[in-house]
Amino acid sequence: MARLLGTLRSSQPVARFQRCCGLFPAAEEGGSDPAEAARDRGACNGAGALRRPAAASRGPPNGVRSGRGPQGCEQKYIVKNYFYYYLFKFSAALGEEIFYITFLPFTYWNIDHSVSRRMIIIWSIVMYIGQVSKDILKWPRPLSPPVVKLEMRTDAEYGMPSTHAMAATAISFSFLIATVNQYKYPFELGLVAAFVFSTLVCLSRLYTGMHTVLDVIGGALISAVLLVLLYPAWDMIDHSLLTSPFCPLLSIVVPLVLCYNYPKLDYYSPTRGDTTTILGAGAGATVGFWLNNQYVAPVYTSENFRLGFPLITSKIVVVVLARFFVGIFVVLLTRQLMKSVVLGMLCYRYKFPIGDLEARRRLEVEVPYKFITYSSVGFSATVIVPLLHKLLGLM
Repeated sequence: MARLLGTLRSSQPVARFQRCCGLFPAAEEGGSDPAEAARDRGACNGAGALRRPAAASRGPPNGVRSGRGPQGCEQKYIVKNYFYYYLFKFSAALGEEIFYITFLPFTYWNIDHSVSRRMIIIWSIVMYIGQVSKDILKWPRPLSPPVVKLEMRTDAEYGMPSTHAMAATAISFSFLIATVNQYKYPFELGLVAAFVFSTLVCLSRLYTGMHTVLDVIGGALISAVLLVLLYPAWDMIDHSLLTSPFCPLLSIVVPLVLCYNYPKLDYYSPTRGDTTTILGAGAGATVGFWLNNQYVAPVYTSENFRLGFPLITSKIVVVVLARFFVGIFVVLLTRQLMKSVVLGMLCYRYKFPIGDLEARRRLEVEVPYKFITYSSVGFSATVIVPLLHKLLGLM
């Protein structure tokens, strides 16, 4: 068992998967000595960033792409199968902010409030546990070489567990569980869709070189266990969020305490900021859920949006798209506006120029900056946007 775990944790299975999918390091394809490549290419996340040789600074050969990471890491690679390249690049985006900020509000505006509430709460809990686990376990990401790394923003983070795998598993299967008894569609179809979605995201983490096989399996299993443990309490948690007079206070205070007491690292990584973003969005949305229930803010009647395909008409499609585009415009506008306002206030309070990235990484700046911005986004998506939909006759 120990030998199997050691193999799953190593970089070689990831490199073999990349080669099978047509992704190669440029040096390997060009016949360079692998040992020389290992010495010259930088390996981030604890392995140290090494200088590339002078010859490598010349223009890349035809068909060669390059990726640049933190601390001067750079690696050139060759793509031989563009189907897998674009498939897994797209799949990787399903675990990024662009997906969360579009899909989760879409379910709230167009499918069902209860489904959206459950997904957002599960997503927040699962992601917090995953992010904290990374910085407690401190397992490194796959080494490069032999792995080709296509993403560099999160390369400074540790690897175990894969939060992309955790989020994909949590969102897809919580959506299935929450909708299967409410909407008219075959359970087998939903199960296959959830499995395909989570599998594509998991495989994308191997293809992009961000995680070992064990990171991905561990992330999916942890998420599955959390779903099983939380499922019996879904209704109780949902009822408390909607009816408890302490909900707004606890929804703000508890996430803030968790963010300010995030595990300390020896160097800066985006994990604390990403965790604050997630908890902030969840907090703002939770306050919005409570307000909607207490003061009967506009709600969407799910009867018109059953997943039974015969009920989908051109009129419903137009309304759904109109709600989405109006809503996403407001959400993105809120995010941009709050980023500028909050950052400006923090710059004034702590006396640093707005372009000082190091100052923005400080605890007293990063946490309120991310939390206030994204709690405003969550609140806007659940309260402001429905009011606007009602005003525009999109209810």
